[in-house]
Amino acid sequence: MTSKPLDGVTVLDLTNVLAGPFCAHQLAHLGADVIKVEMPERGDLARQLGADTELNEKLMGVSFLAQNAGKRSITLNFKHDKGRDLLRKLVEKADVVVENFRPGVMERLGLGFETLKQYNERLIYCAISGYGQDGPMRDLPAYDHIIQGVAGVMSITGAPDTAPYRVGYPMCDTIGGLTAAMAICAAIAGRDREGAQFIDISMLEATLATMGWIVSNYLVAGVDPKPLGNENFTSAPSGTFRTEDAPLNIAANKQEQFEELCRIVGREDLINHPDYVTRDLRKQNRYALKAEIEAELGKRPARHWAEVLNKAGVPSGTVQSVPDALASPQIADRGMVGAFADVPGVGRDVRLLRTAVKVNGGPVKVDAPPPTLGQHNAEIYAELGLSEAEQSALRDEGVI
Repeated sequence: MTSKPLDGVTVLDLTNVLAGPFCAHQLAHLGADVIKVEMPERGDLARQLGADTELNEKLMGVSFLAQNAGKRSITLNFKHDKGRDLLRKLVEKADVVVENFRPGVMERLGLGFETLKQYNERLIYCAISGYGQDGPMRDLPAYDHIIQGVAGVMSITGAPDTAPYRVGYPMCDTIGGLTAAMAICAAIAGRDREGAQFIDISMLEATLATMGWIVSNYLVAGVDPKPLGNENFTSAPSGTFRTEDAPLNIAANKQEQFEELCRIVGREDLINHPDYVTRDLRKQNRYALKAEIEAELGKRPARHWAEVLNKAGVPSGTVQSVPDALASPQIADRGMVGAFADVPGVGRDVRLLRTAVKVNGGPVKVDAPPPTLGQHNAEIYAELGLSEAEQSALRDEGVI
């Protein structure tokens, strides 16, 4: 691929930890020049987070590596008057600003949207926060698992006797980041018509927006969502089943899939059983039906059943570990994982996930590994017209 959708777009990434950096991660892979603006000395908090303590001490924590490849890093203290001046100069040359401070912080610094758009009449400014820029909760601190609880995600996660349960990865942060990236791309597409635009992304609302089926069952049908463990609330038999050796996911959501499942496991009698003859009856009697099917599935291993069921058009899949998923040919052969050799600041090769986007038959990817803190100070500040002597003086003052 000779060019990418966002080639020529410059993004100032003022964000920390996950939601904002994950947004800019998508934009970098789509071709944007993402300049990560970090506080001097410590940088993004994610530089100190992750399972490798040695990398945390080097300010190249695994959590930082995960979503910052392809970005350029500068250090800038925009709480300092001269730092604010430099940020405004960067804004003049940028297309997008992304920040995830609490609402009101940037305005108090004199760097809010209404101020910055005076320096760039085509600026796209995206603010990501836990609850949004207004409303009674706007000033509350928010982390992923807090939003999972407030959004109702935890109330429907787990089994009836184990819920509420937190989803096992930071889903609200990543959903917030994806929503922001989508909105930014749309704003870029409409910029000639709309001019400067302010995008307000609430992690709470972004998460709720992905819960459409669950929420609509309540809003439209009056059904209060409940935890069902690994059962599918829309259909049965559909969920996770025991086999001879390991769990197996089966989604027999259509009538013909249910009938084919019954034939394959040797229980054709279930097709016309009065308790299971319709979808609604199967949902009402899901646990009895599951027991009948598991009695047959327990005679063979999960991989056997996955193979024969998929071949017959009944969607099935083994329950894999993360290492197994990464090693599977479906992932390993499609370019989902990128590799960088001898990464500066890390001192060894690093493998990282790319985005899920494929364009013209190949993955979108970045060429550079995650940057060390302030790695690109000299080149980016030179692009702003600052001499080496001026940069040195700013360093001495704690501005960069």
